[in-house]
Amino acid sequence: MKKYYVTTPIYYVNDIPHIGHSCTTLVADVLARYHRQLGEEVFFLTGTDEHGQKVAEEAEKAGVAPIEFCDKITPRFKKAWEELNISFDYFIRTTDDRHKKIVQELLQKIYDQGDIYKDKYEGLYCVGCEKFLTESDLVNEKCPLHPAEKTIKQSEENWFFKLSKYVPRLIDLIENEKTNYIFPKGKRSEVLAKLKAGVRDTSISRANVEWGIPVPWDKTQTVYVWVDALINYYSATRFLKNKKDFWPADLHILGKEILWFHTVIWQAMLLSVGISLPEKTYIHSFYIIDGQKMSKSLGNVISPGRLVEKFGVDGARYLVTSSFPTENDADIGISRFVEKYNADLANNLGNLVSRLAKLAEKNKVEIEKSKSVFYPEVKKALEDSDTGRALSFIWTEKLNRLNAKLNKEKPWTLSPEKAKPVLKECIEKLLEAVFNIKPFMPETAEKIKKVFEGKIKTTKVLFPKIEN
Repeated sequence: MKKYYVTTPIYYVNDIPHIGHSCTTLVADVLARYHRQLGEEVFFLTGTDEHGQKVAEEAEKAGVAPIEFCDKITPRFKKAWEELNISFDYFIRTTDDRHKKIVQELLQKIYDQGDIYKDKYEGLYCVGCEKFLTESDLVNEKCPLHPAEKTIKQSEENWFFKLSKYVPRLIDLIENEKTNYIFPKGKRSEVLAKLKAGVRDTSISRANVEWGIPVPWDKTQTVYVWVDALINYYSATRFLKNKKDFWPADLHILGKEILWFHTVIWQAMLLSVGISLPEKTYIHSFYIIDGQKMSKSLGNVISPGRLVEKFGVDGARYLVTSSFPTENDADIGISRFVEKYNADLANNLGNLVSRLAKLAEKNKVEIEKSKSVFYPEVKKALEDSDTGRALSFIWTEKLNRLNAKLNKEKPWTLSPEKAKPVLKECIEKLLEAVFNIKPFMPETAEKIKKVFEGKIKTTKVLFPKIEN
């Protein structure tokens, strides 16, 4: 059986789940469900990143030990993914002793290769990102993602990885169409430009951060949180039963703020020890909320729970995956979501199901098993990790046309003999569309299928209209 391995980033526990986390996880879920529908054996990994300076600071503020803080926050992510019906196969935590062991083993191999050495780091560091900054990262000499006070001058002796050694090999891989692993094209060009501009070796340890995995050959230092986090994708396939054959990952899906770690540092580490590289890394853009950057201080952060409460599980899933920010940032908001929900789900899909069910029951229409195939256009869109394009095709080219056909043929004005073939054709086409909708809206797909199986009966309104 063909295998498919998809990962989300592991989310940092100093924050609570929001729509940015949700879009990454939902798209990974859609792809996992799609590959399961194709009959493949799927491994879908998500989890939490629990080490580092930020976690230690937040734990101290809360007056608890770091592990207690992690134990309190991690369930919020699990709950959020349960609310959104995320079908992950395993939820990894970087505080898991099995993960720690593999992190140390992998770093020891890199060290034994002669690719790690000690040096002094002097420069800027963003506490918010837990990231050493280069000139190209800065906006007005500060990190653009966090408040100015989070950018500090840092000077300490660390262990460094010979990243520069692997830059020529990475450029060759990325420039070759057969071996390129960075998508979409814009992000690939961005990484190539940065690699060609010159890359310094990178620190892989911290001297004054106790909350982390000890460096195996130097217990006075801990593994830099980002290095520890990256290894989770590999470690899960080593310590979980029957998962070794899933490496290399078919797809890492992640947001653009962590592009460099996932497309350069991670691959260079793997090259150092001769481990196969992930097949594909897809980097998406950000959500903007009503024209403004998402921010706690502005109070415009949208939580998964709020989406589900307002739109239902599948309504929330549809709205997020149909607005997935691919190459460019996507401007969204609750008001816009209400309009889209009413137009696409209440008026279009919901109304279509309701009309067909009533007419089919009245005319005693019976349906045999429908076709279970993905449209080529949907397959191509999902191969490109573009859930918005896939849904746009289903709604524009299939559901809209079905509604138009009903309005043109007017089967409610016809005799049962003439109405039956029209209704049967429409229902069969609807069920074909429903098969394609299933990875996005699994509960809705099952409900619609049951309505039209065997003896057709009218159904409750699938998507009640929402007042804006």
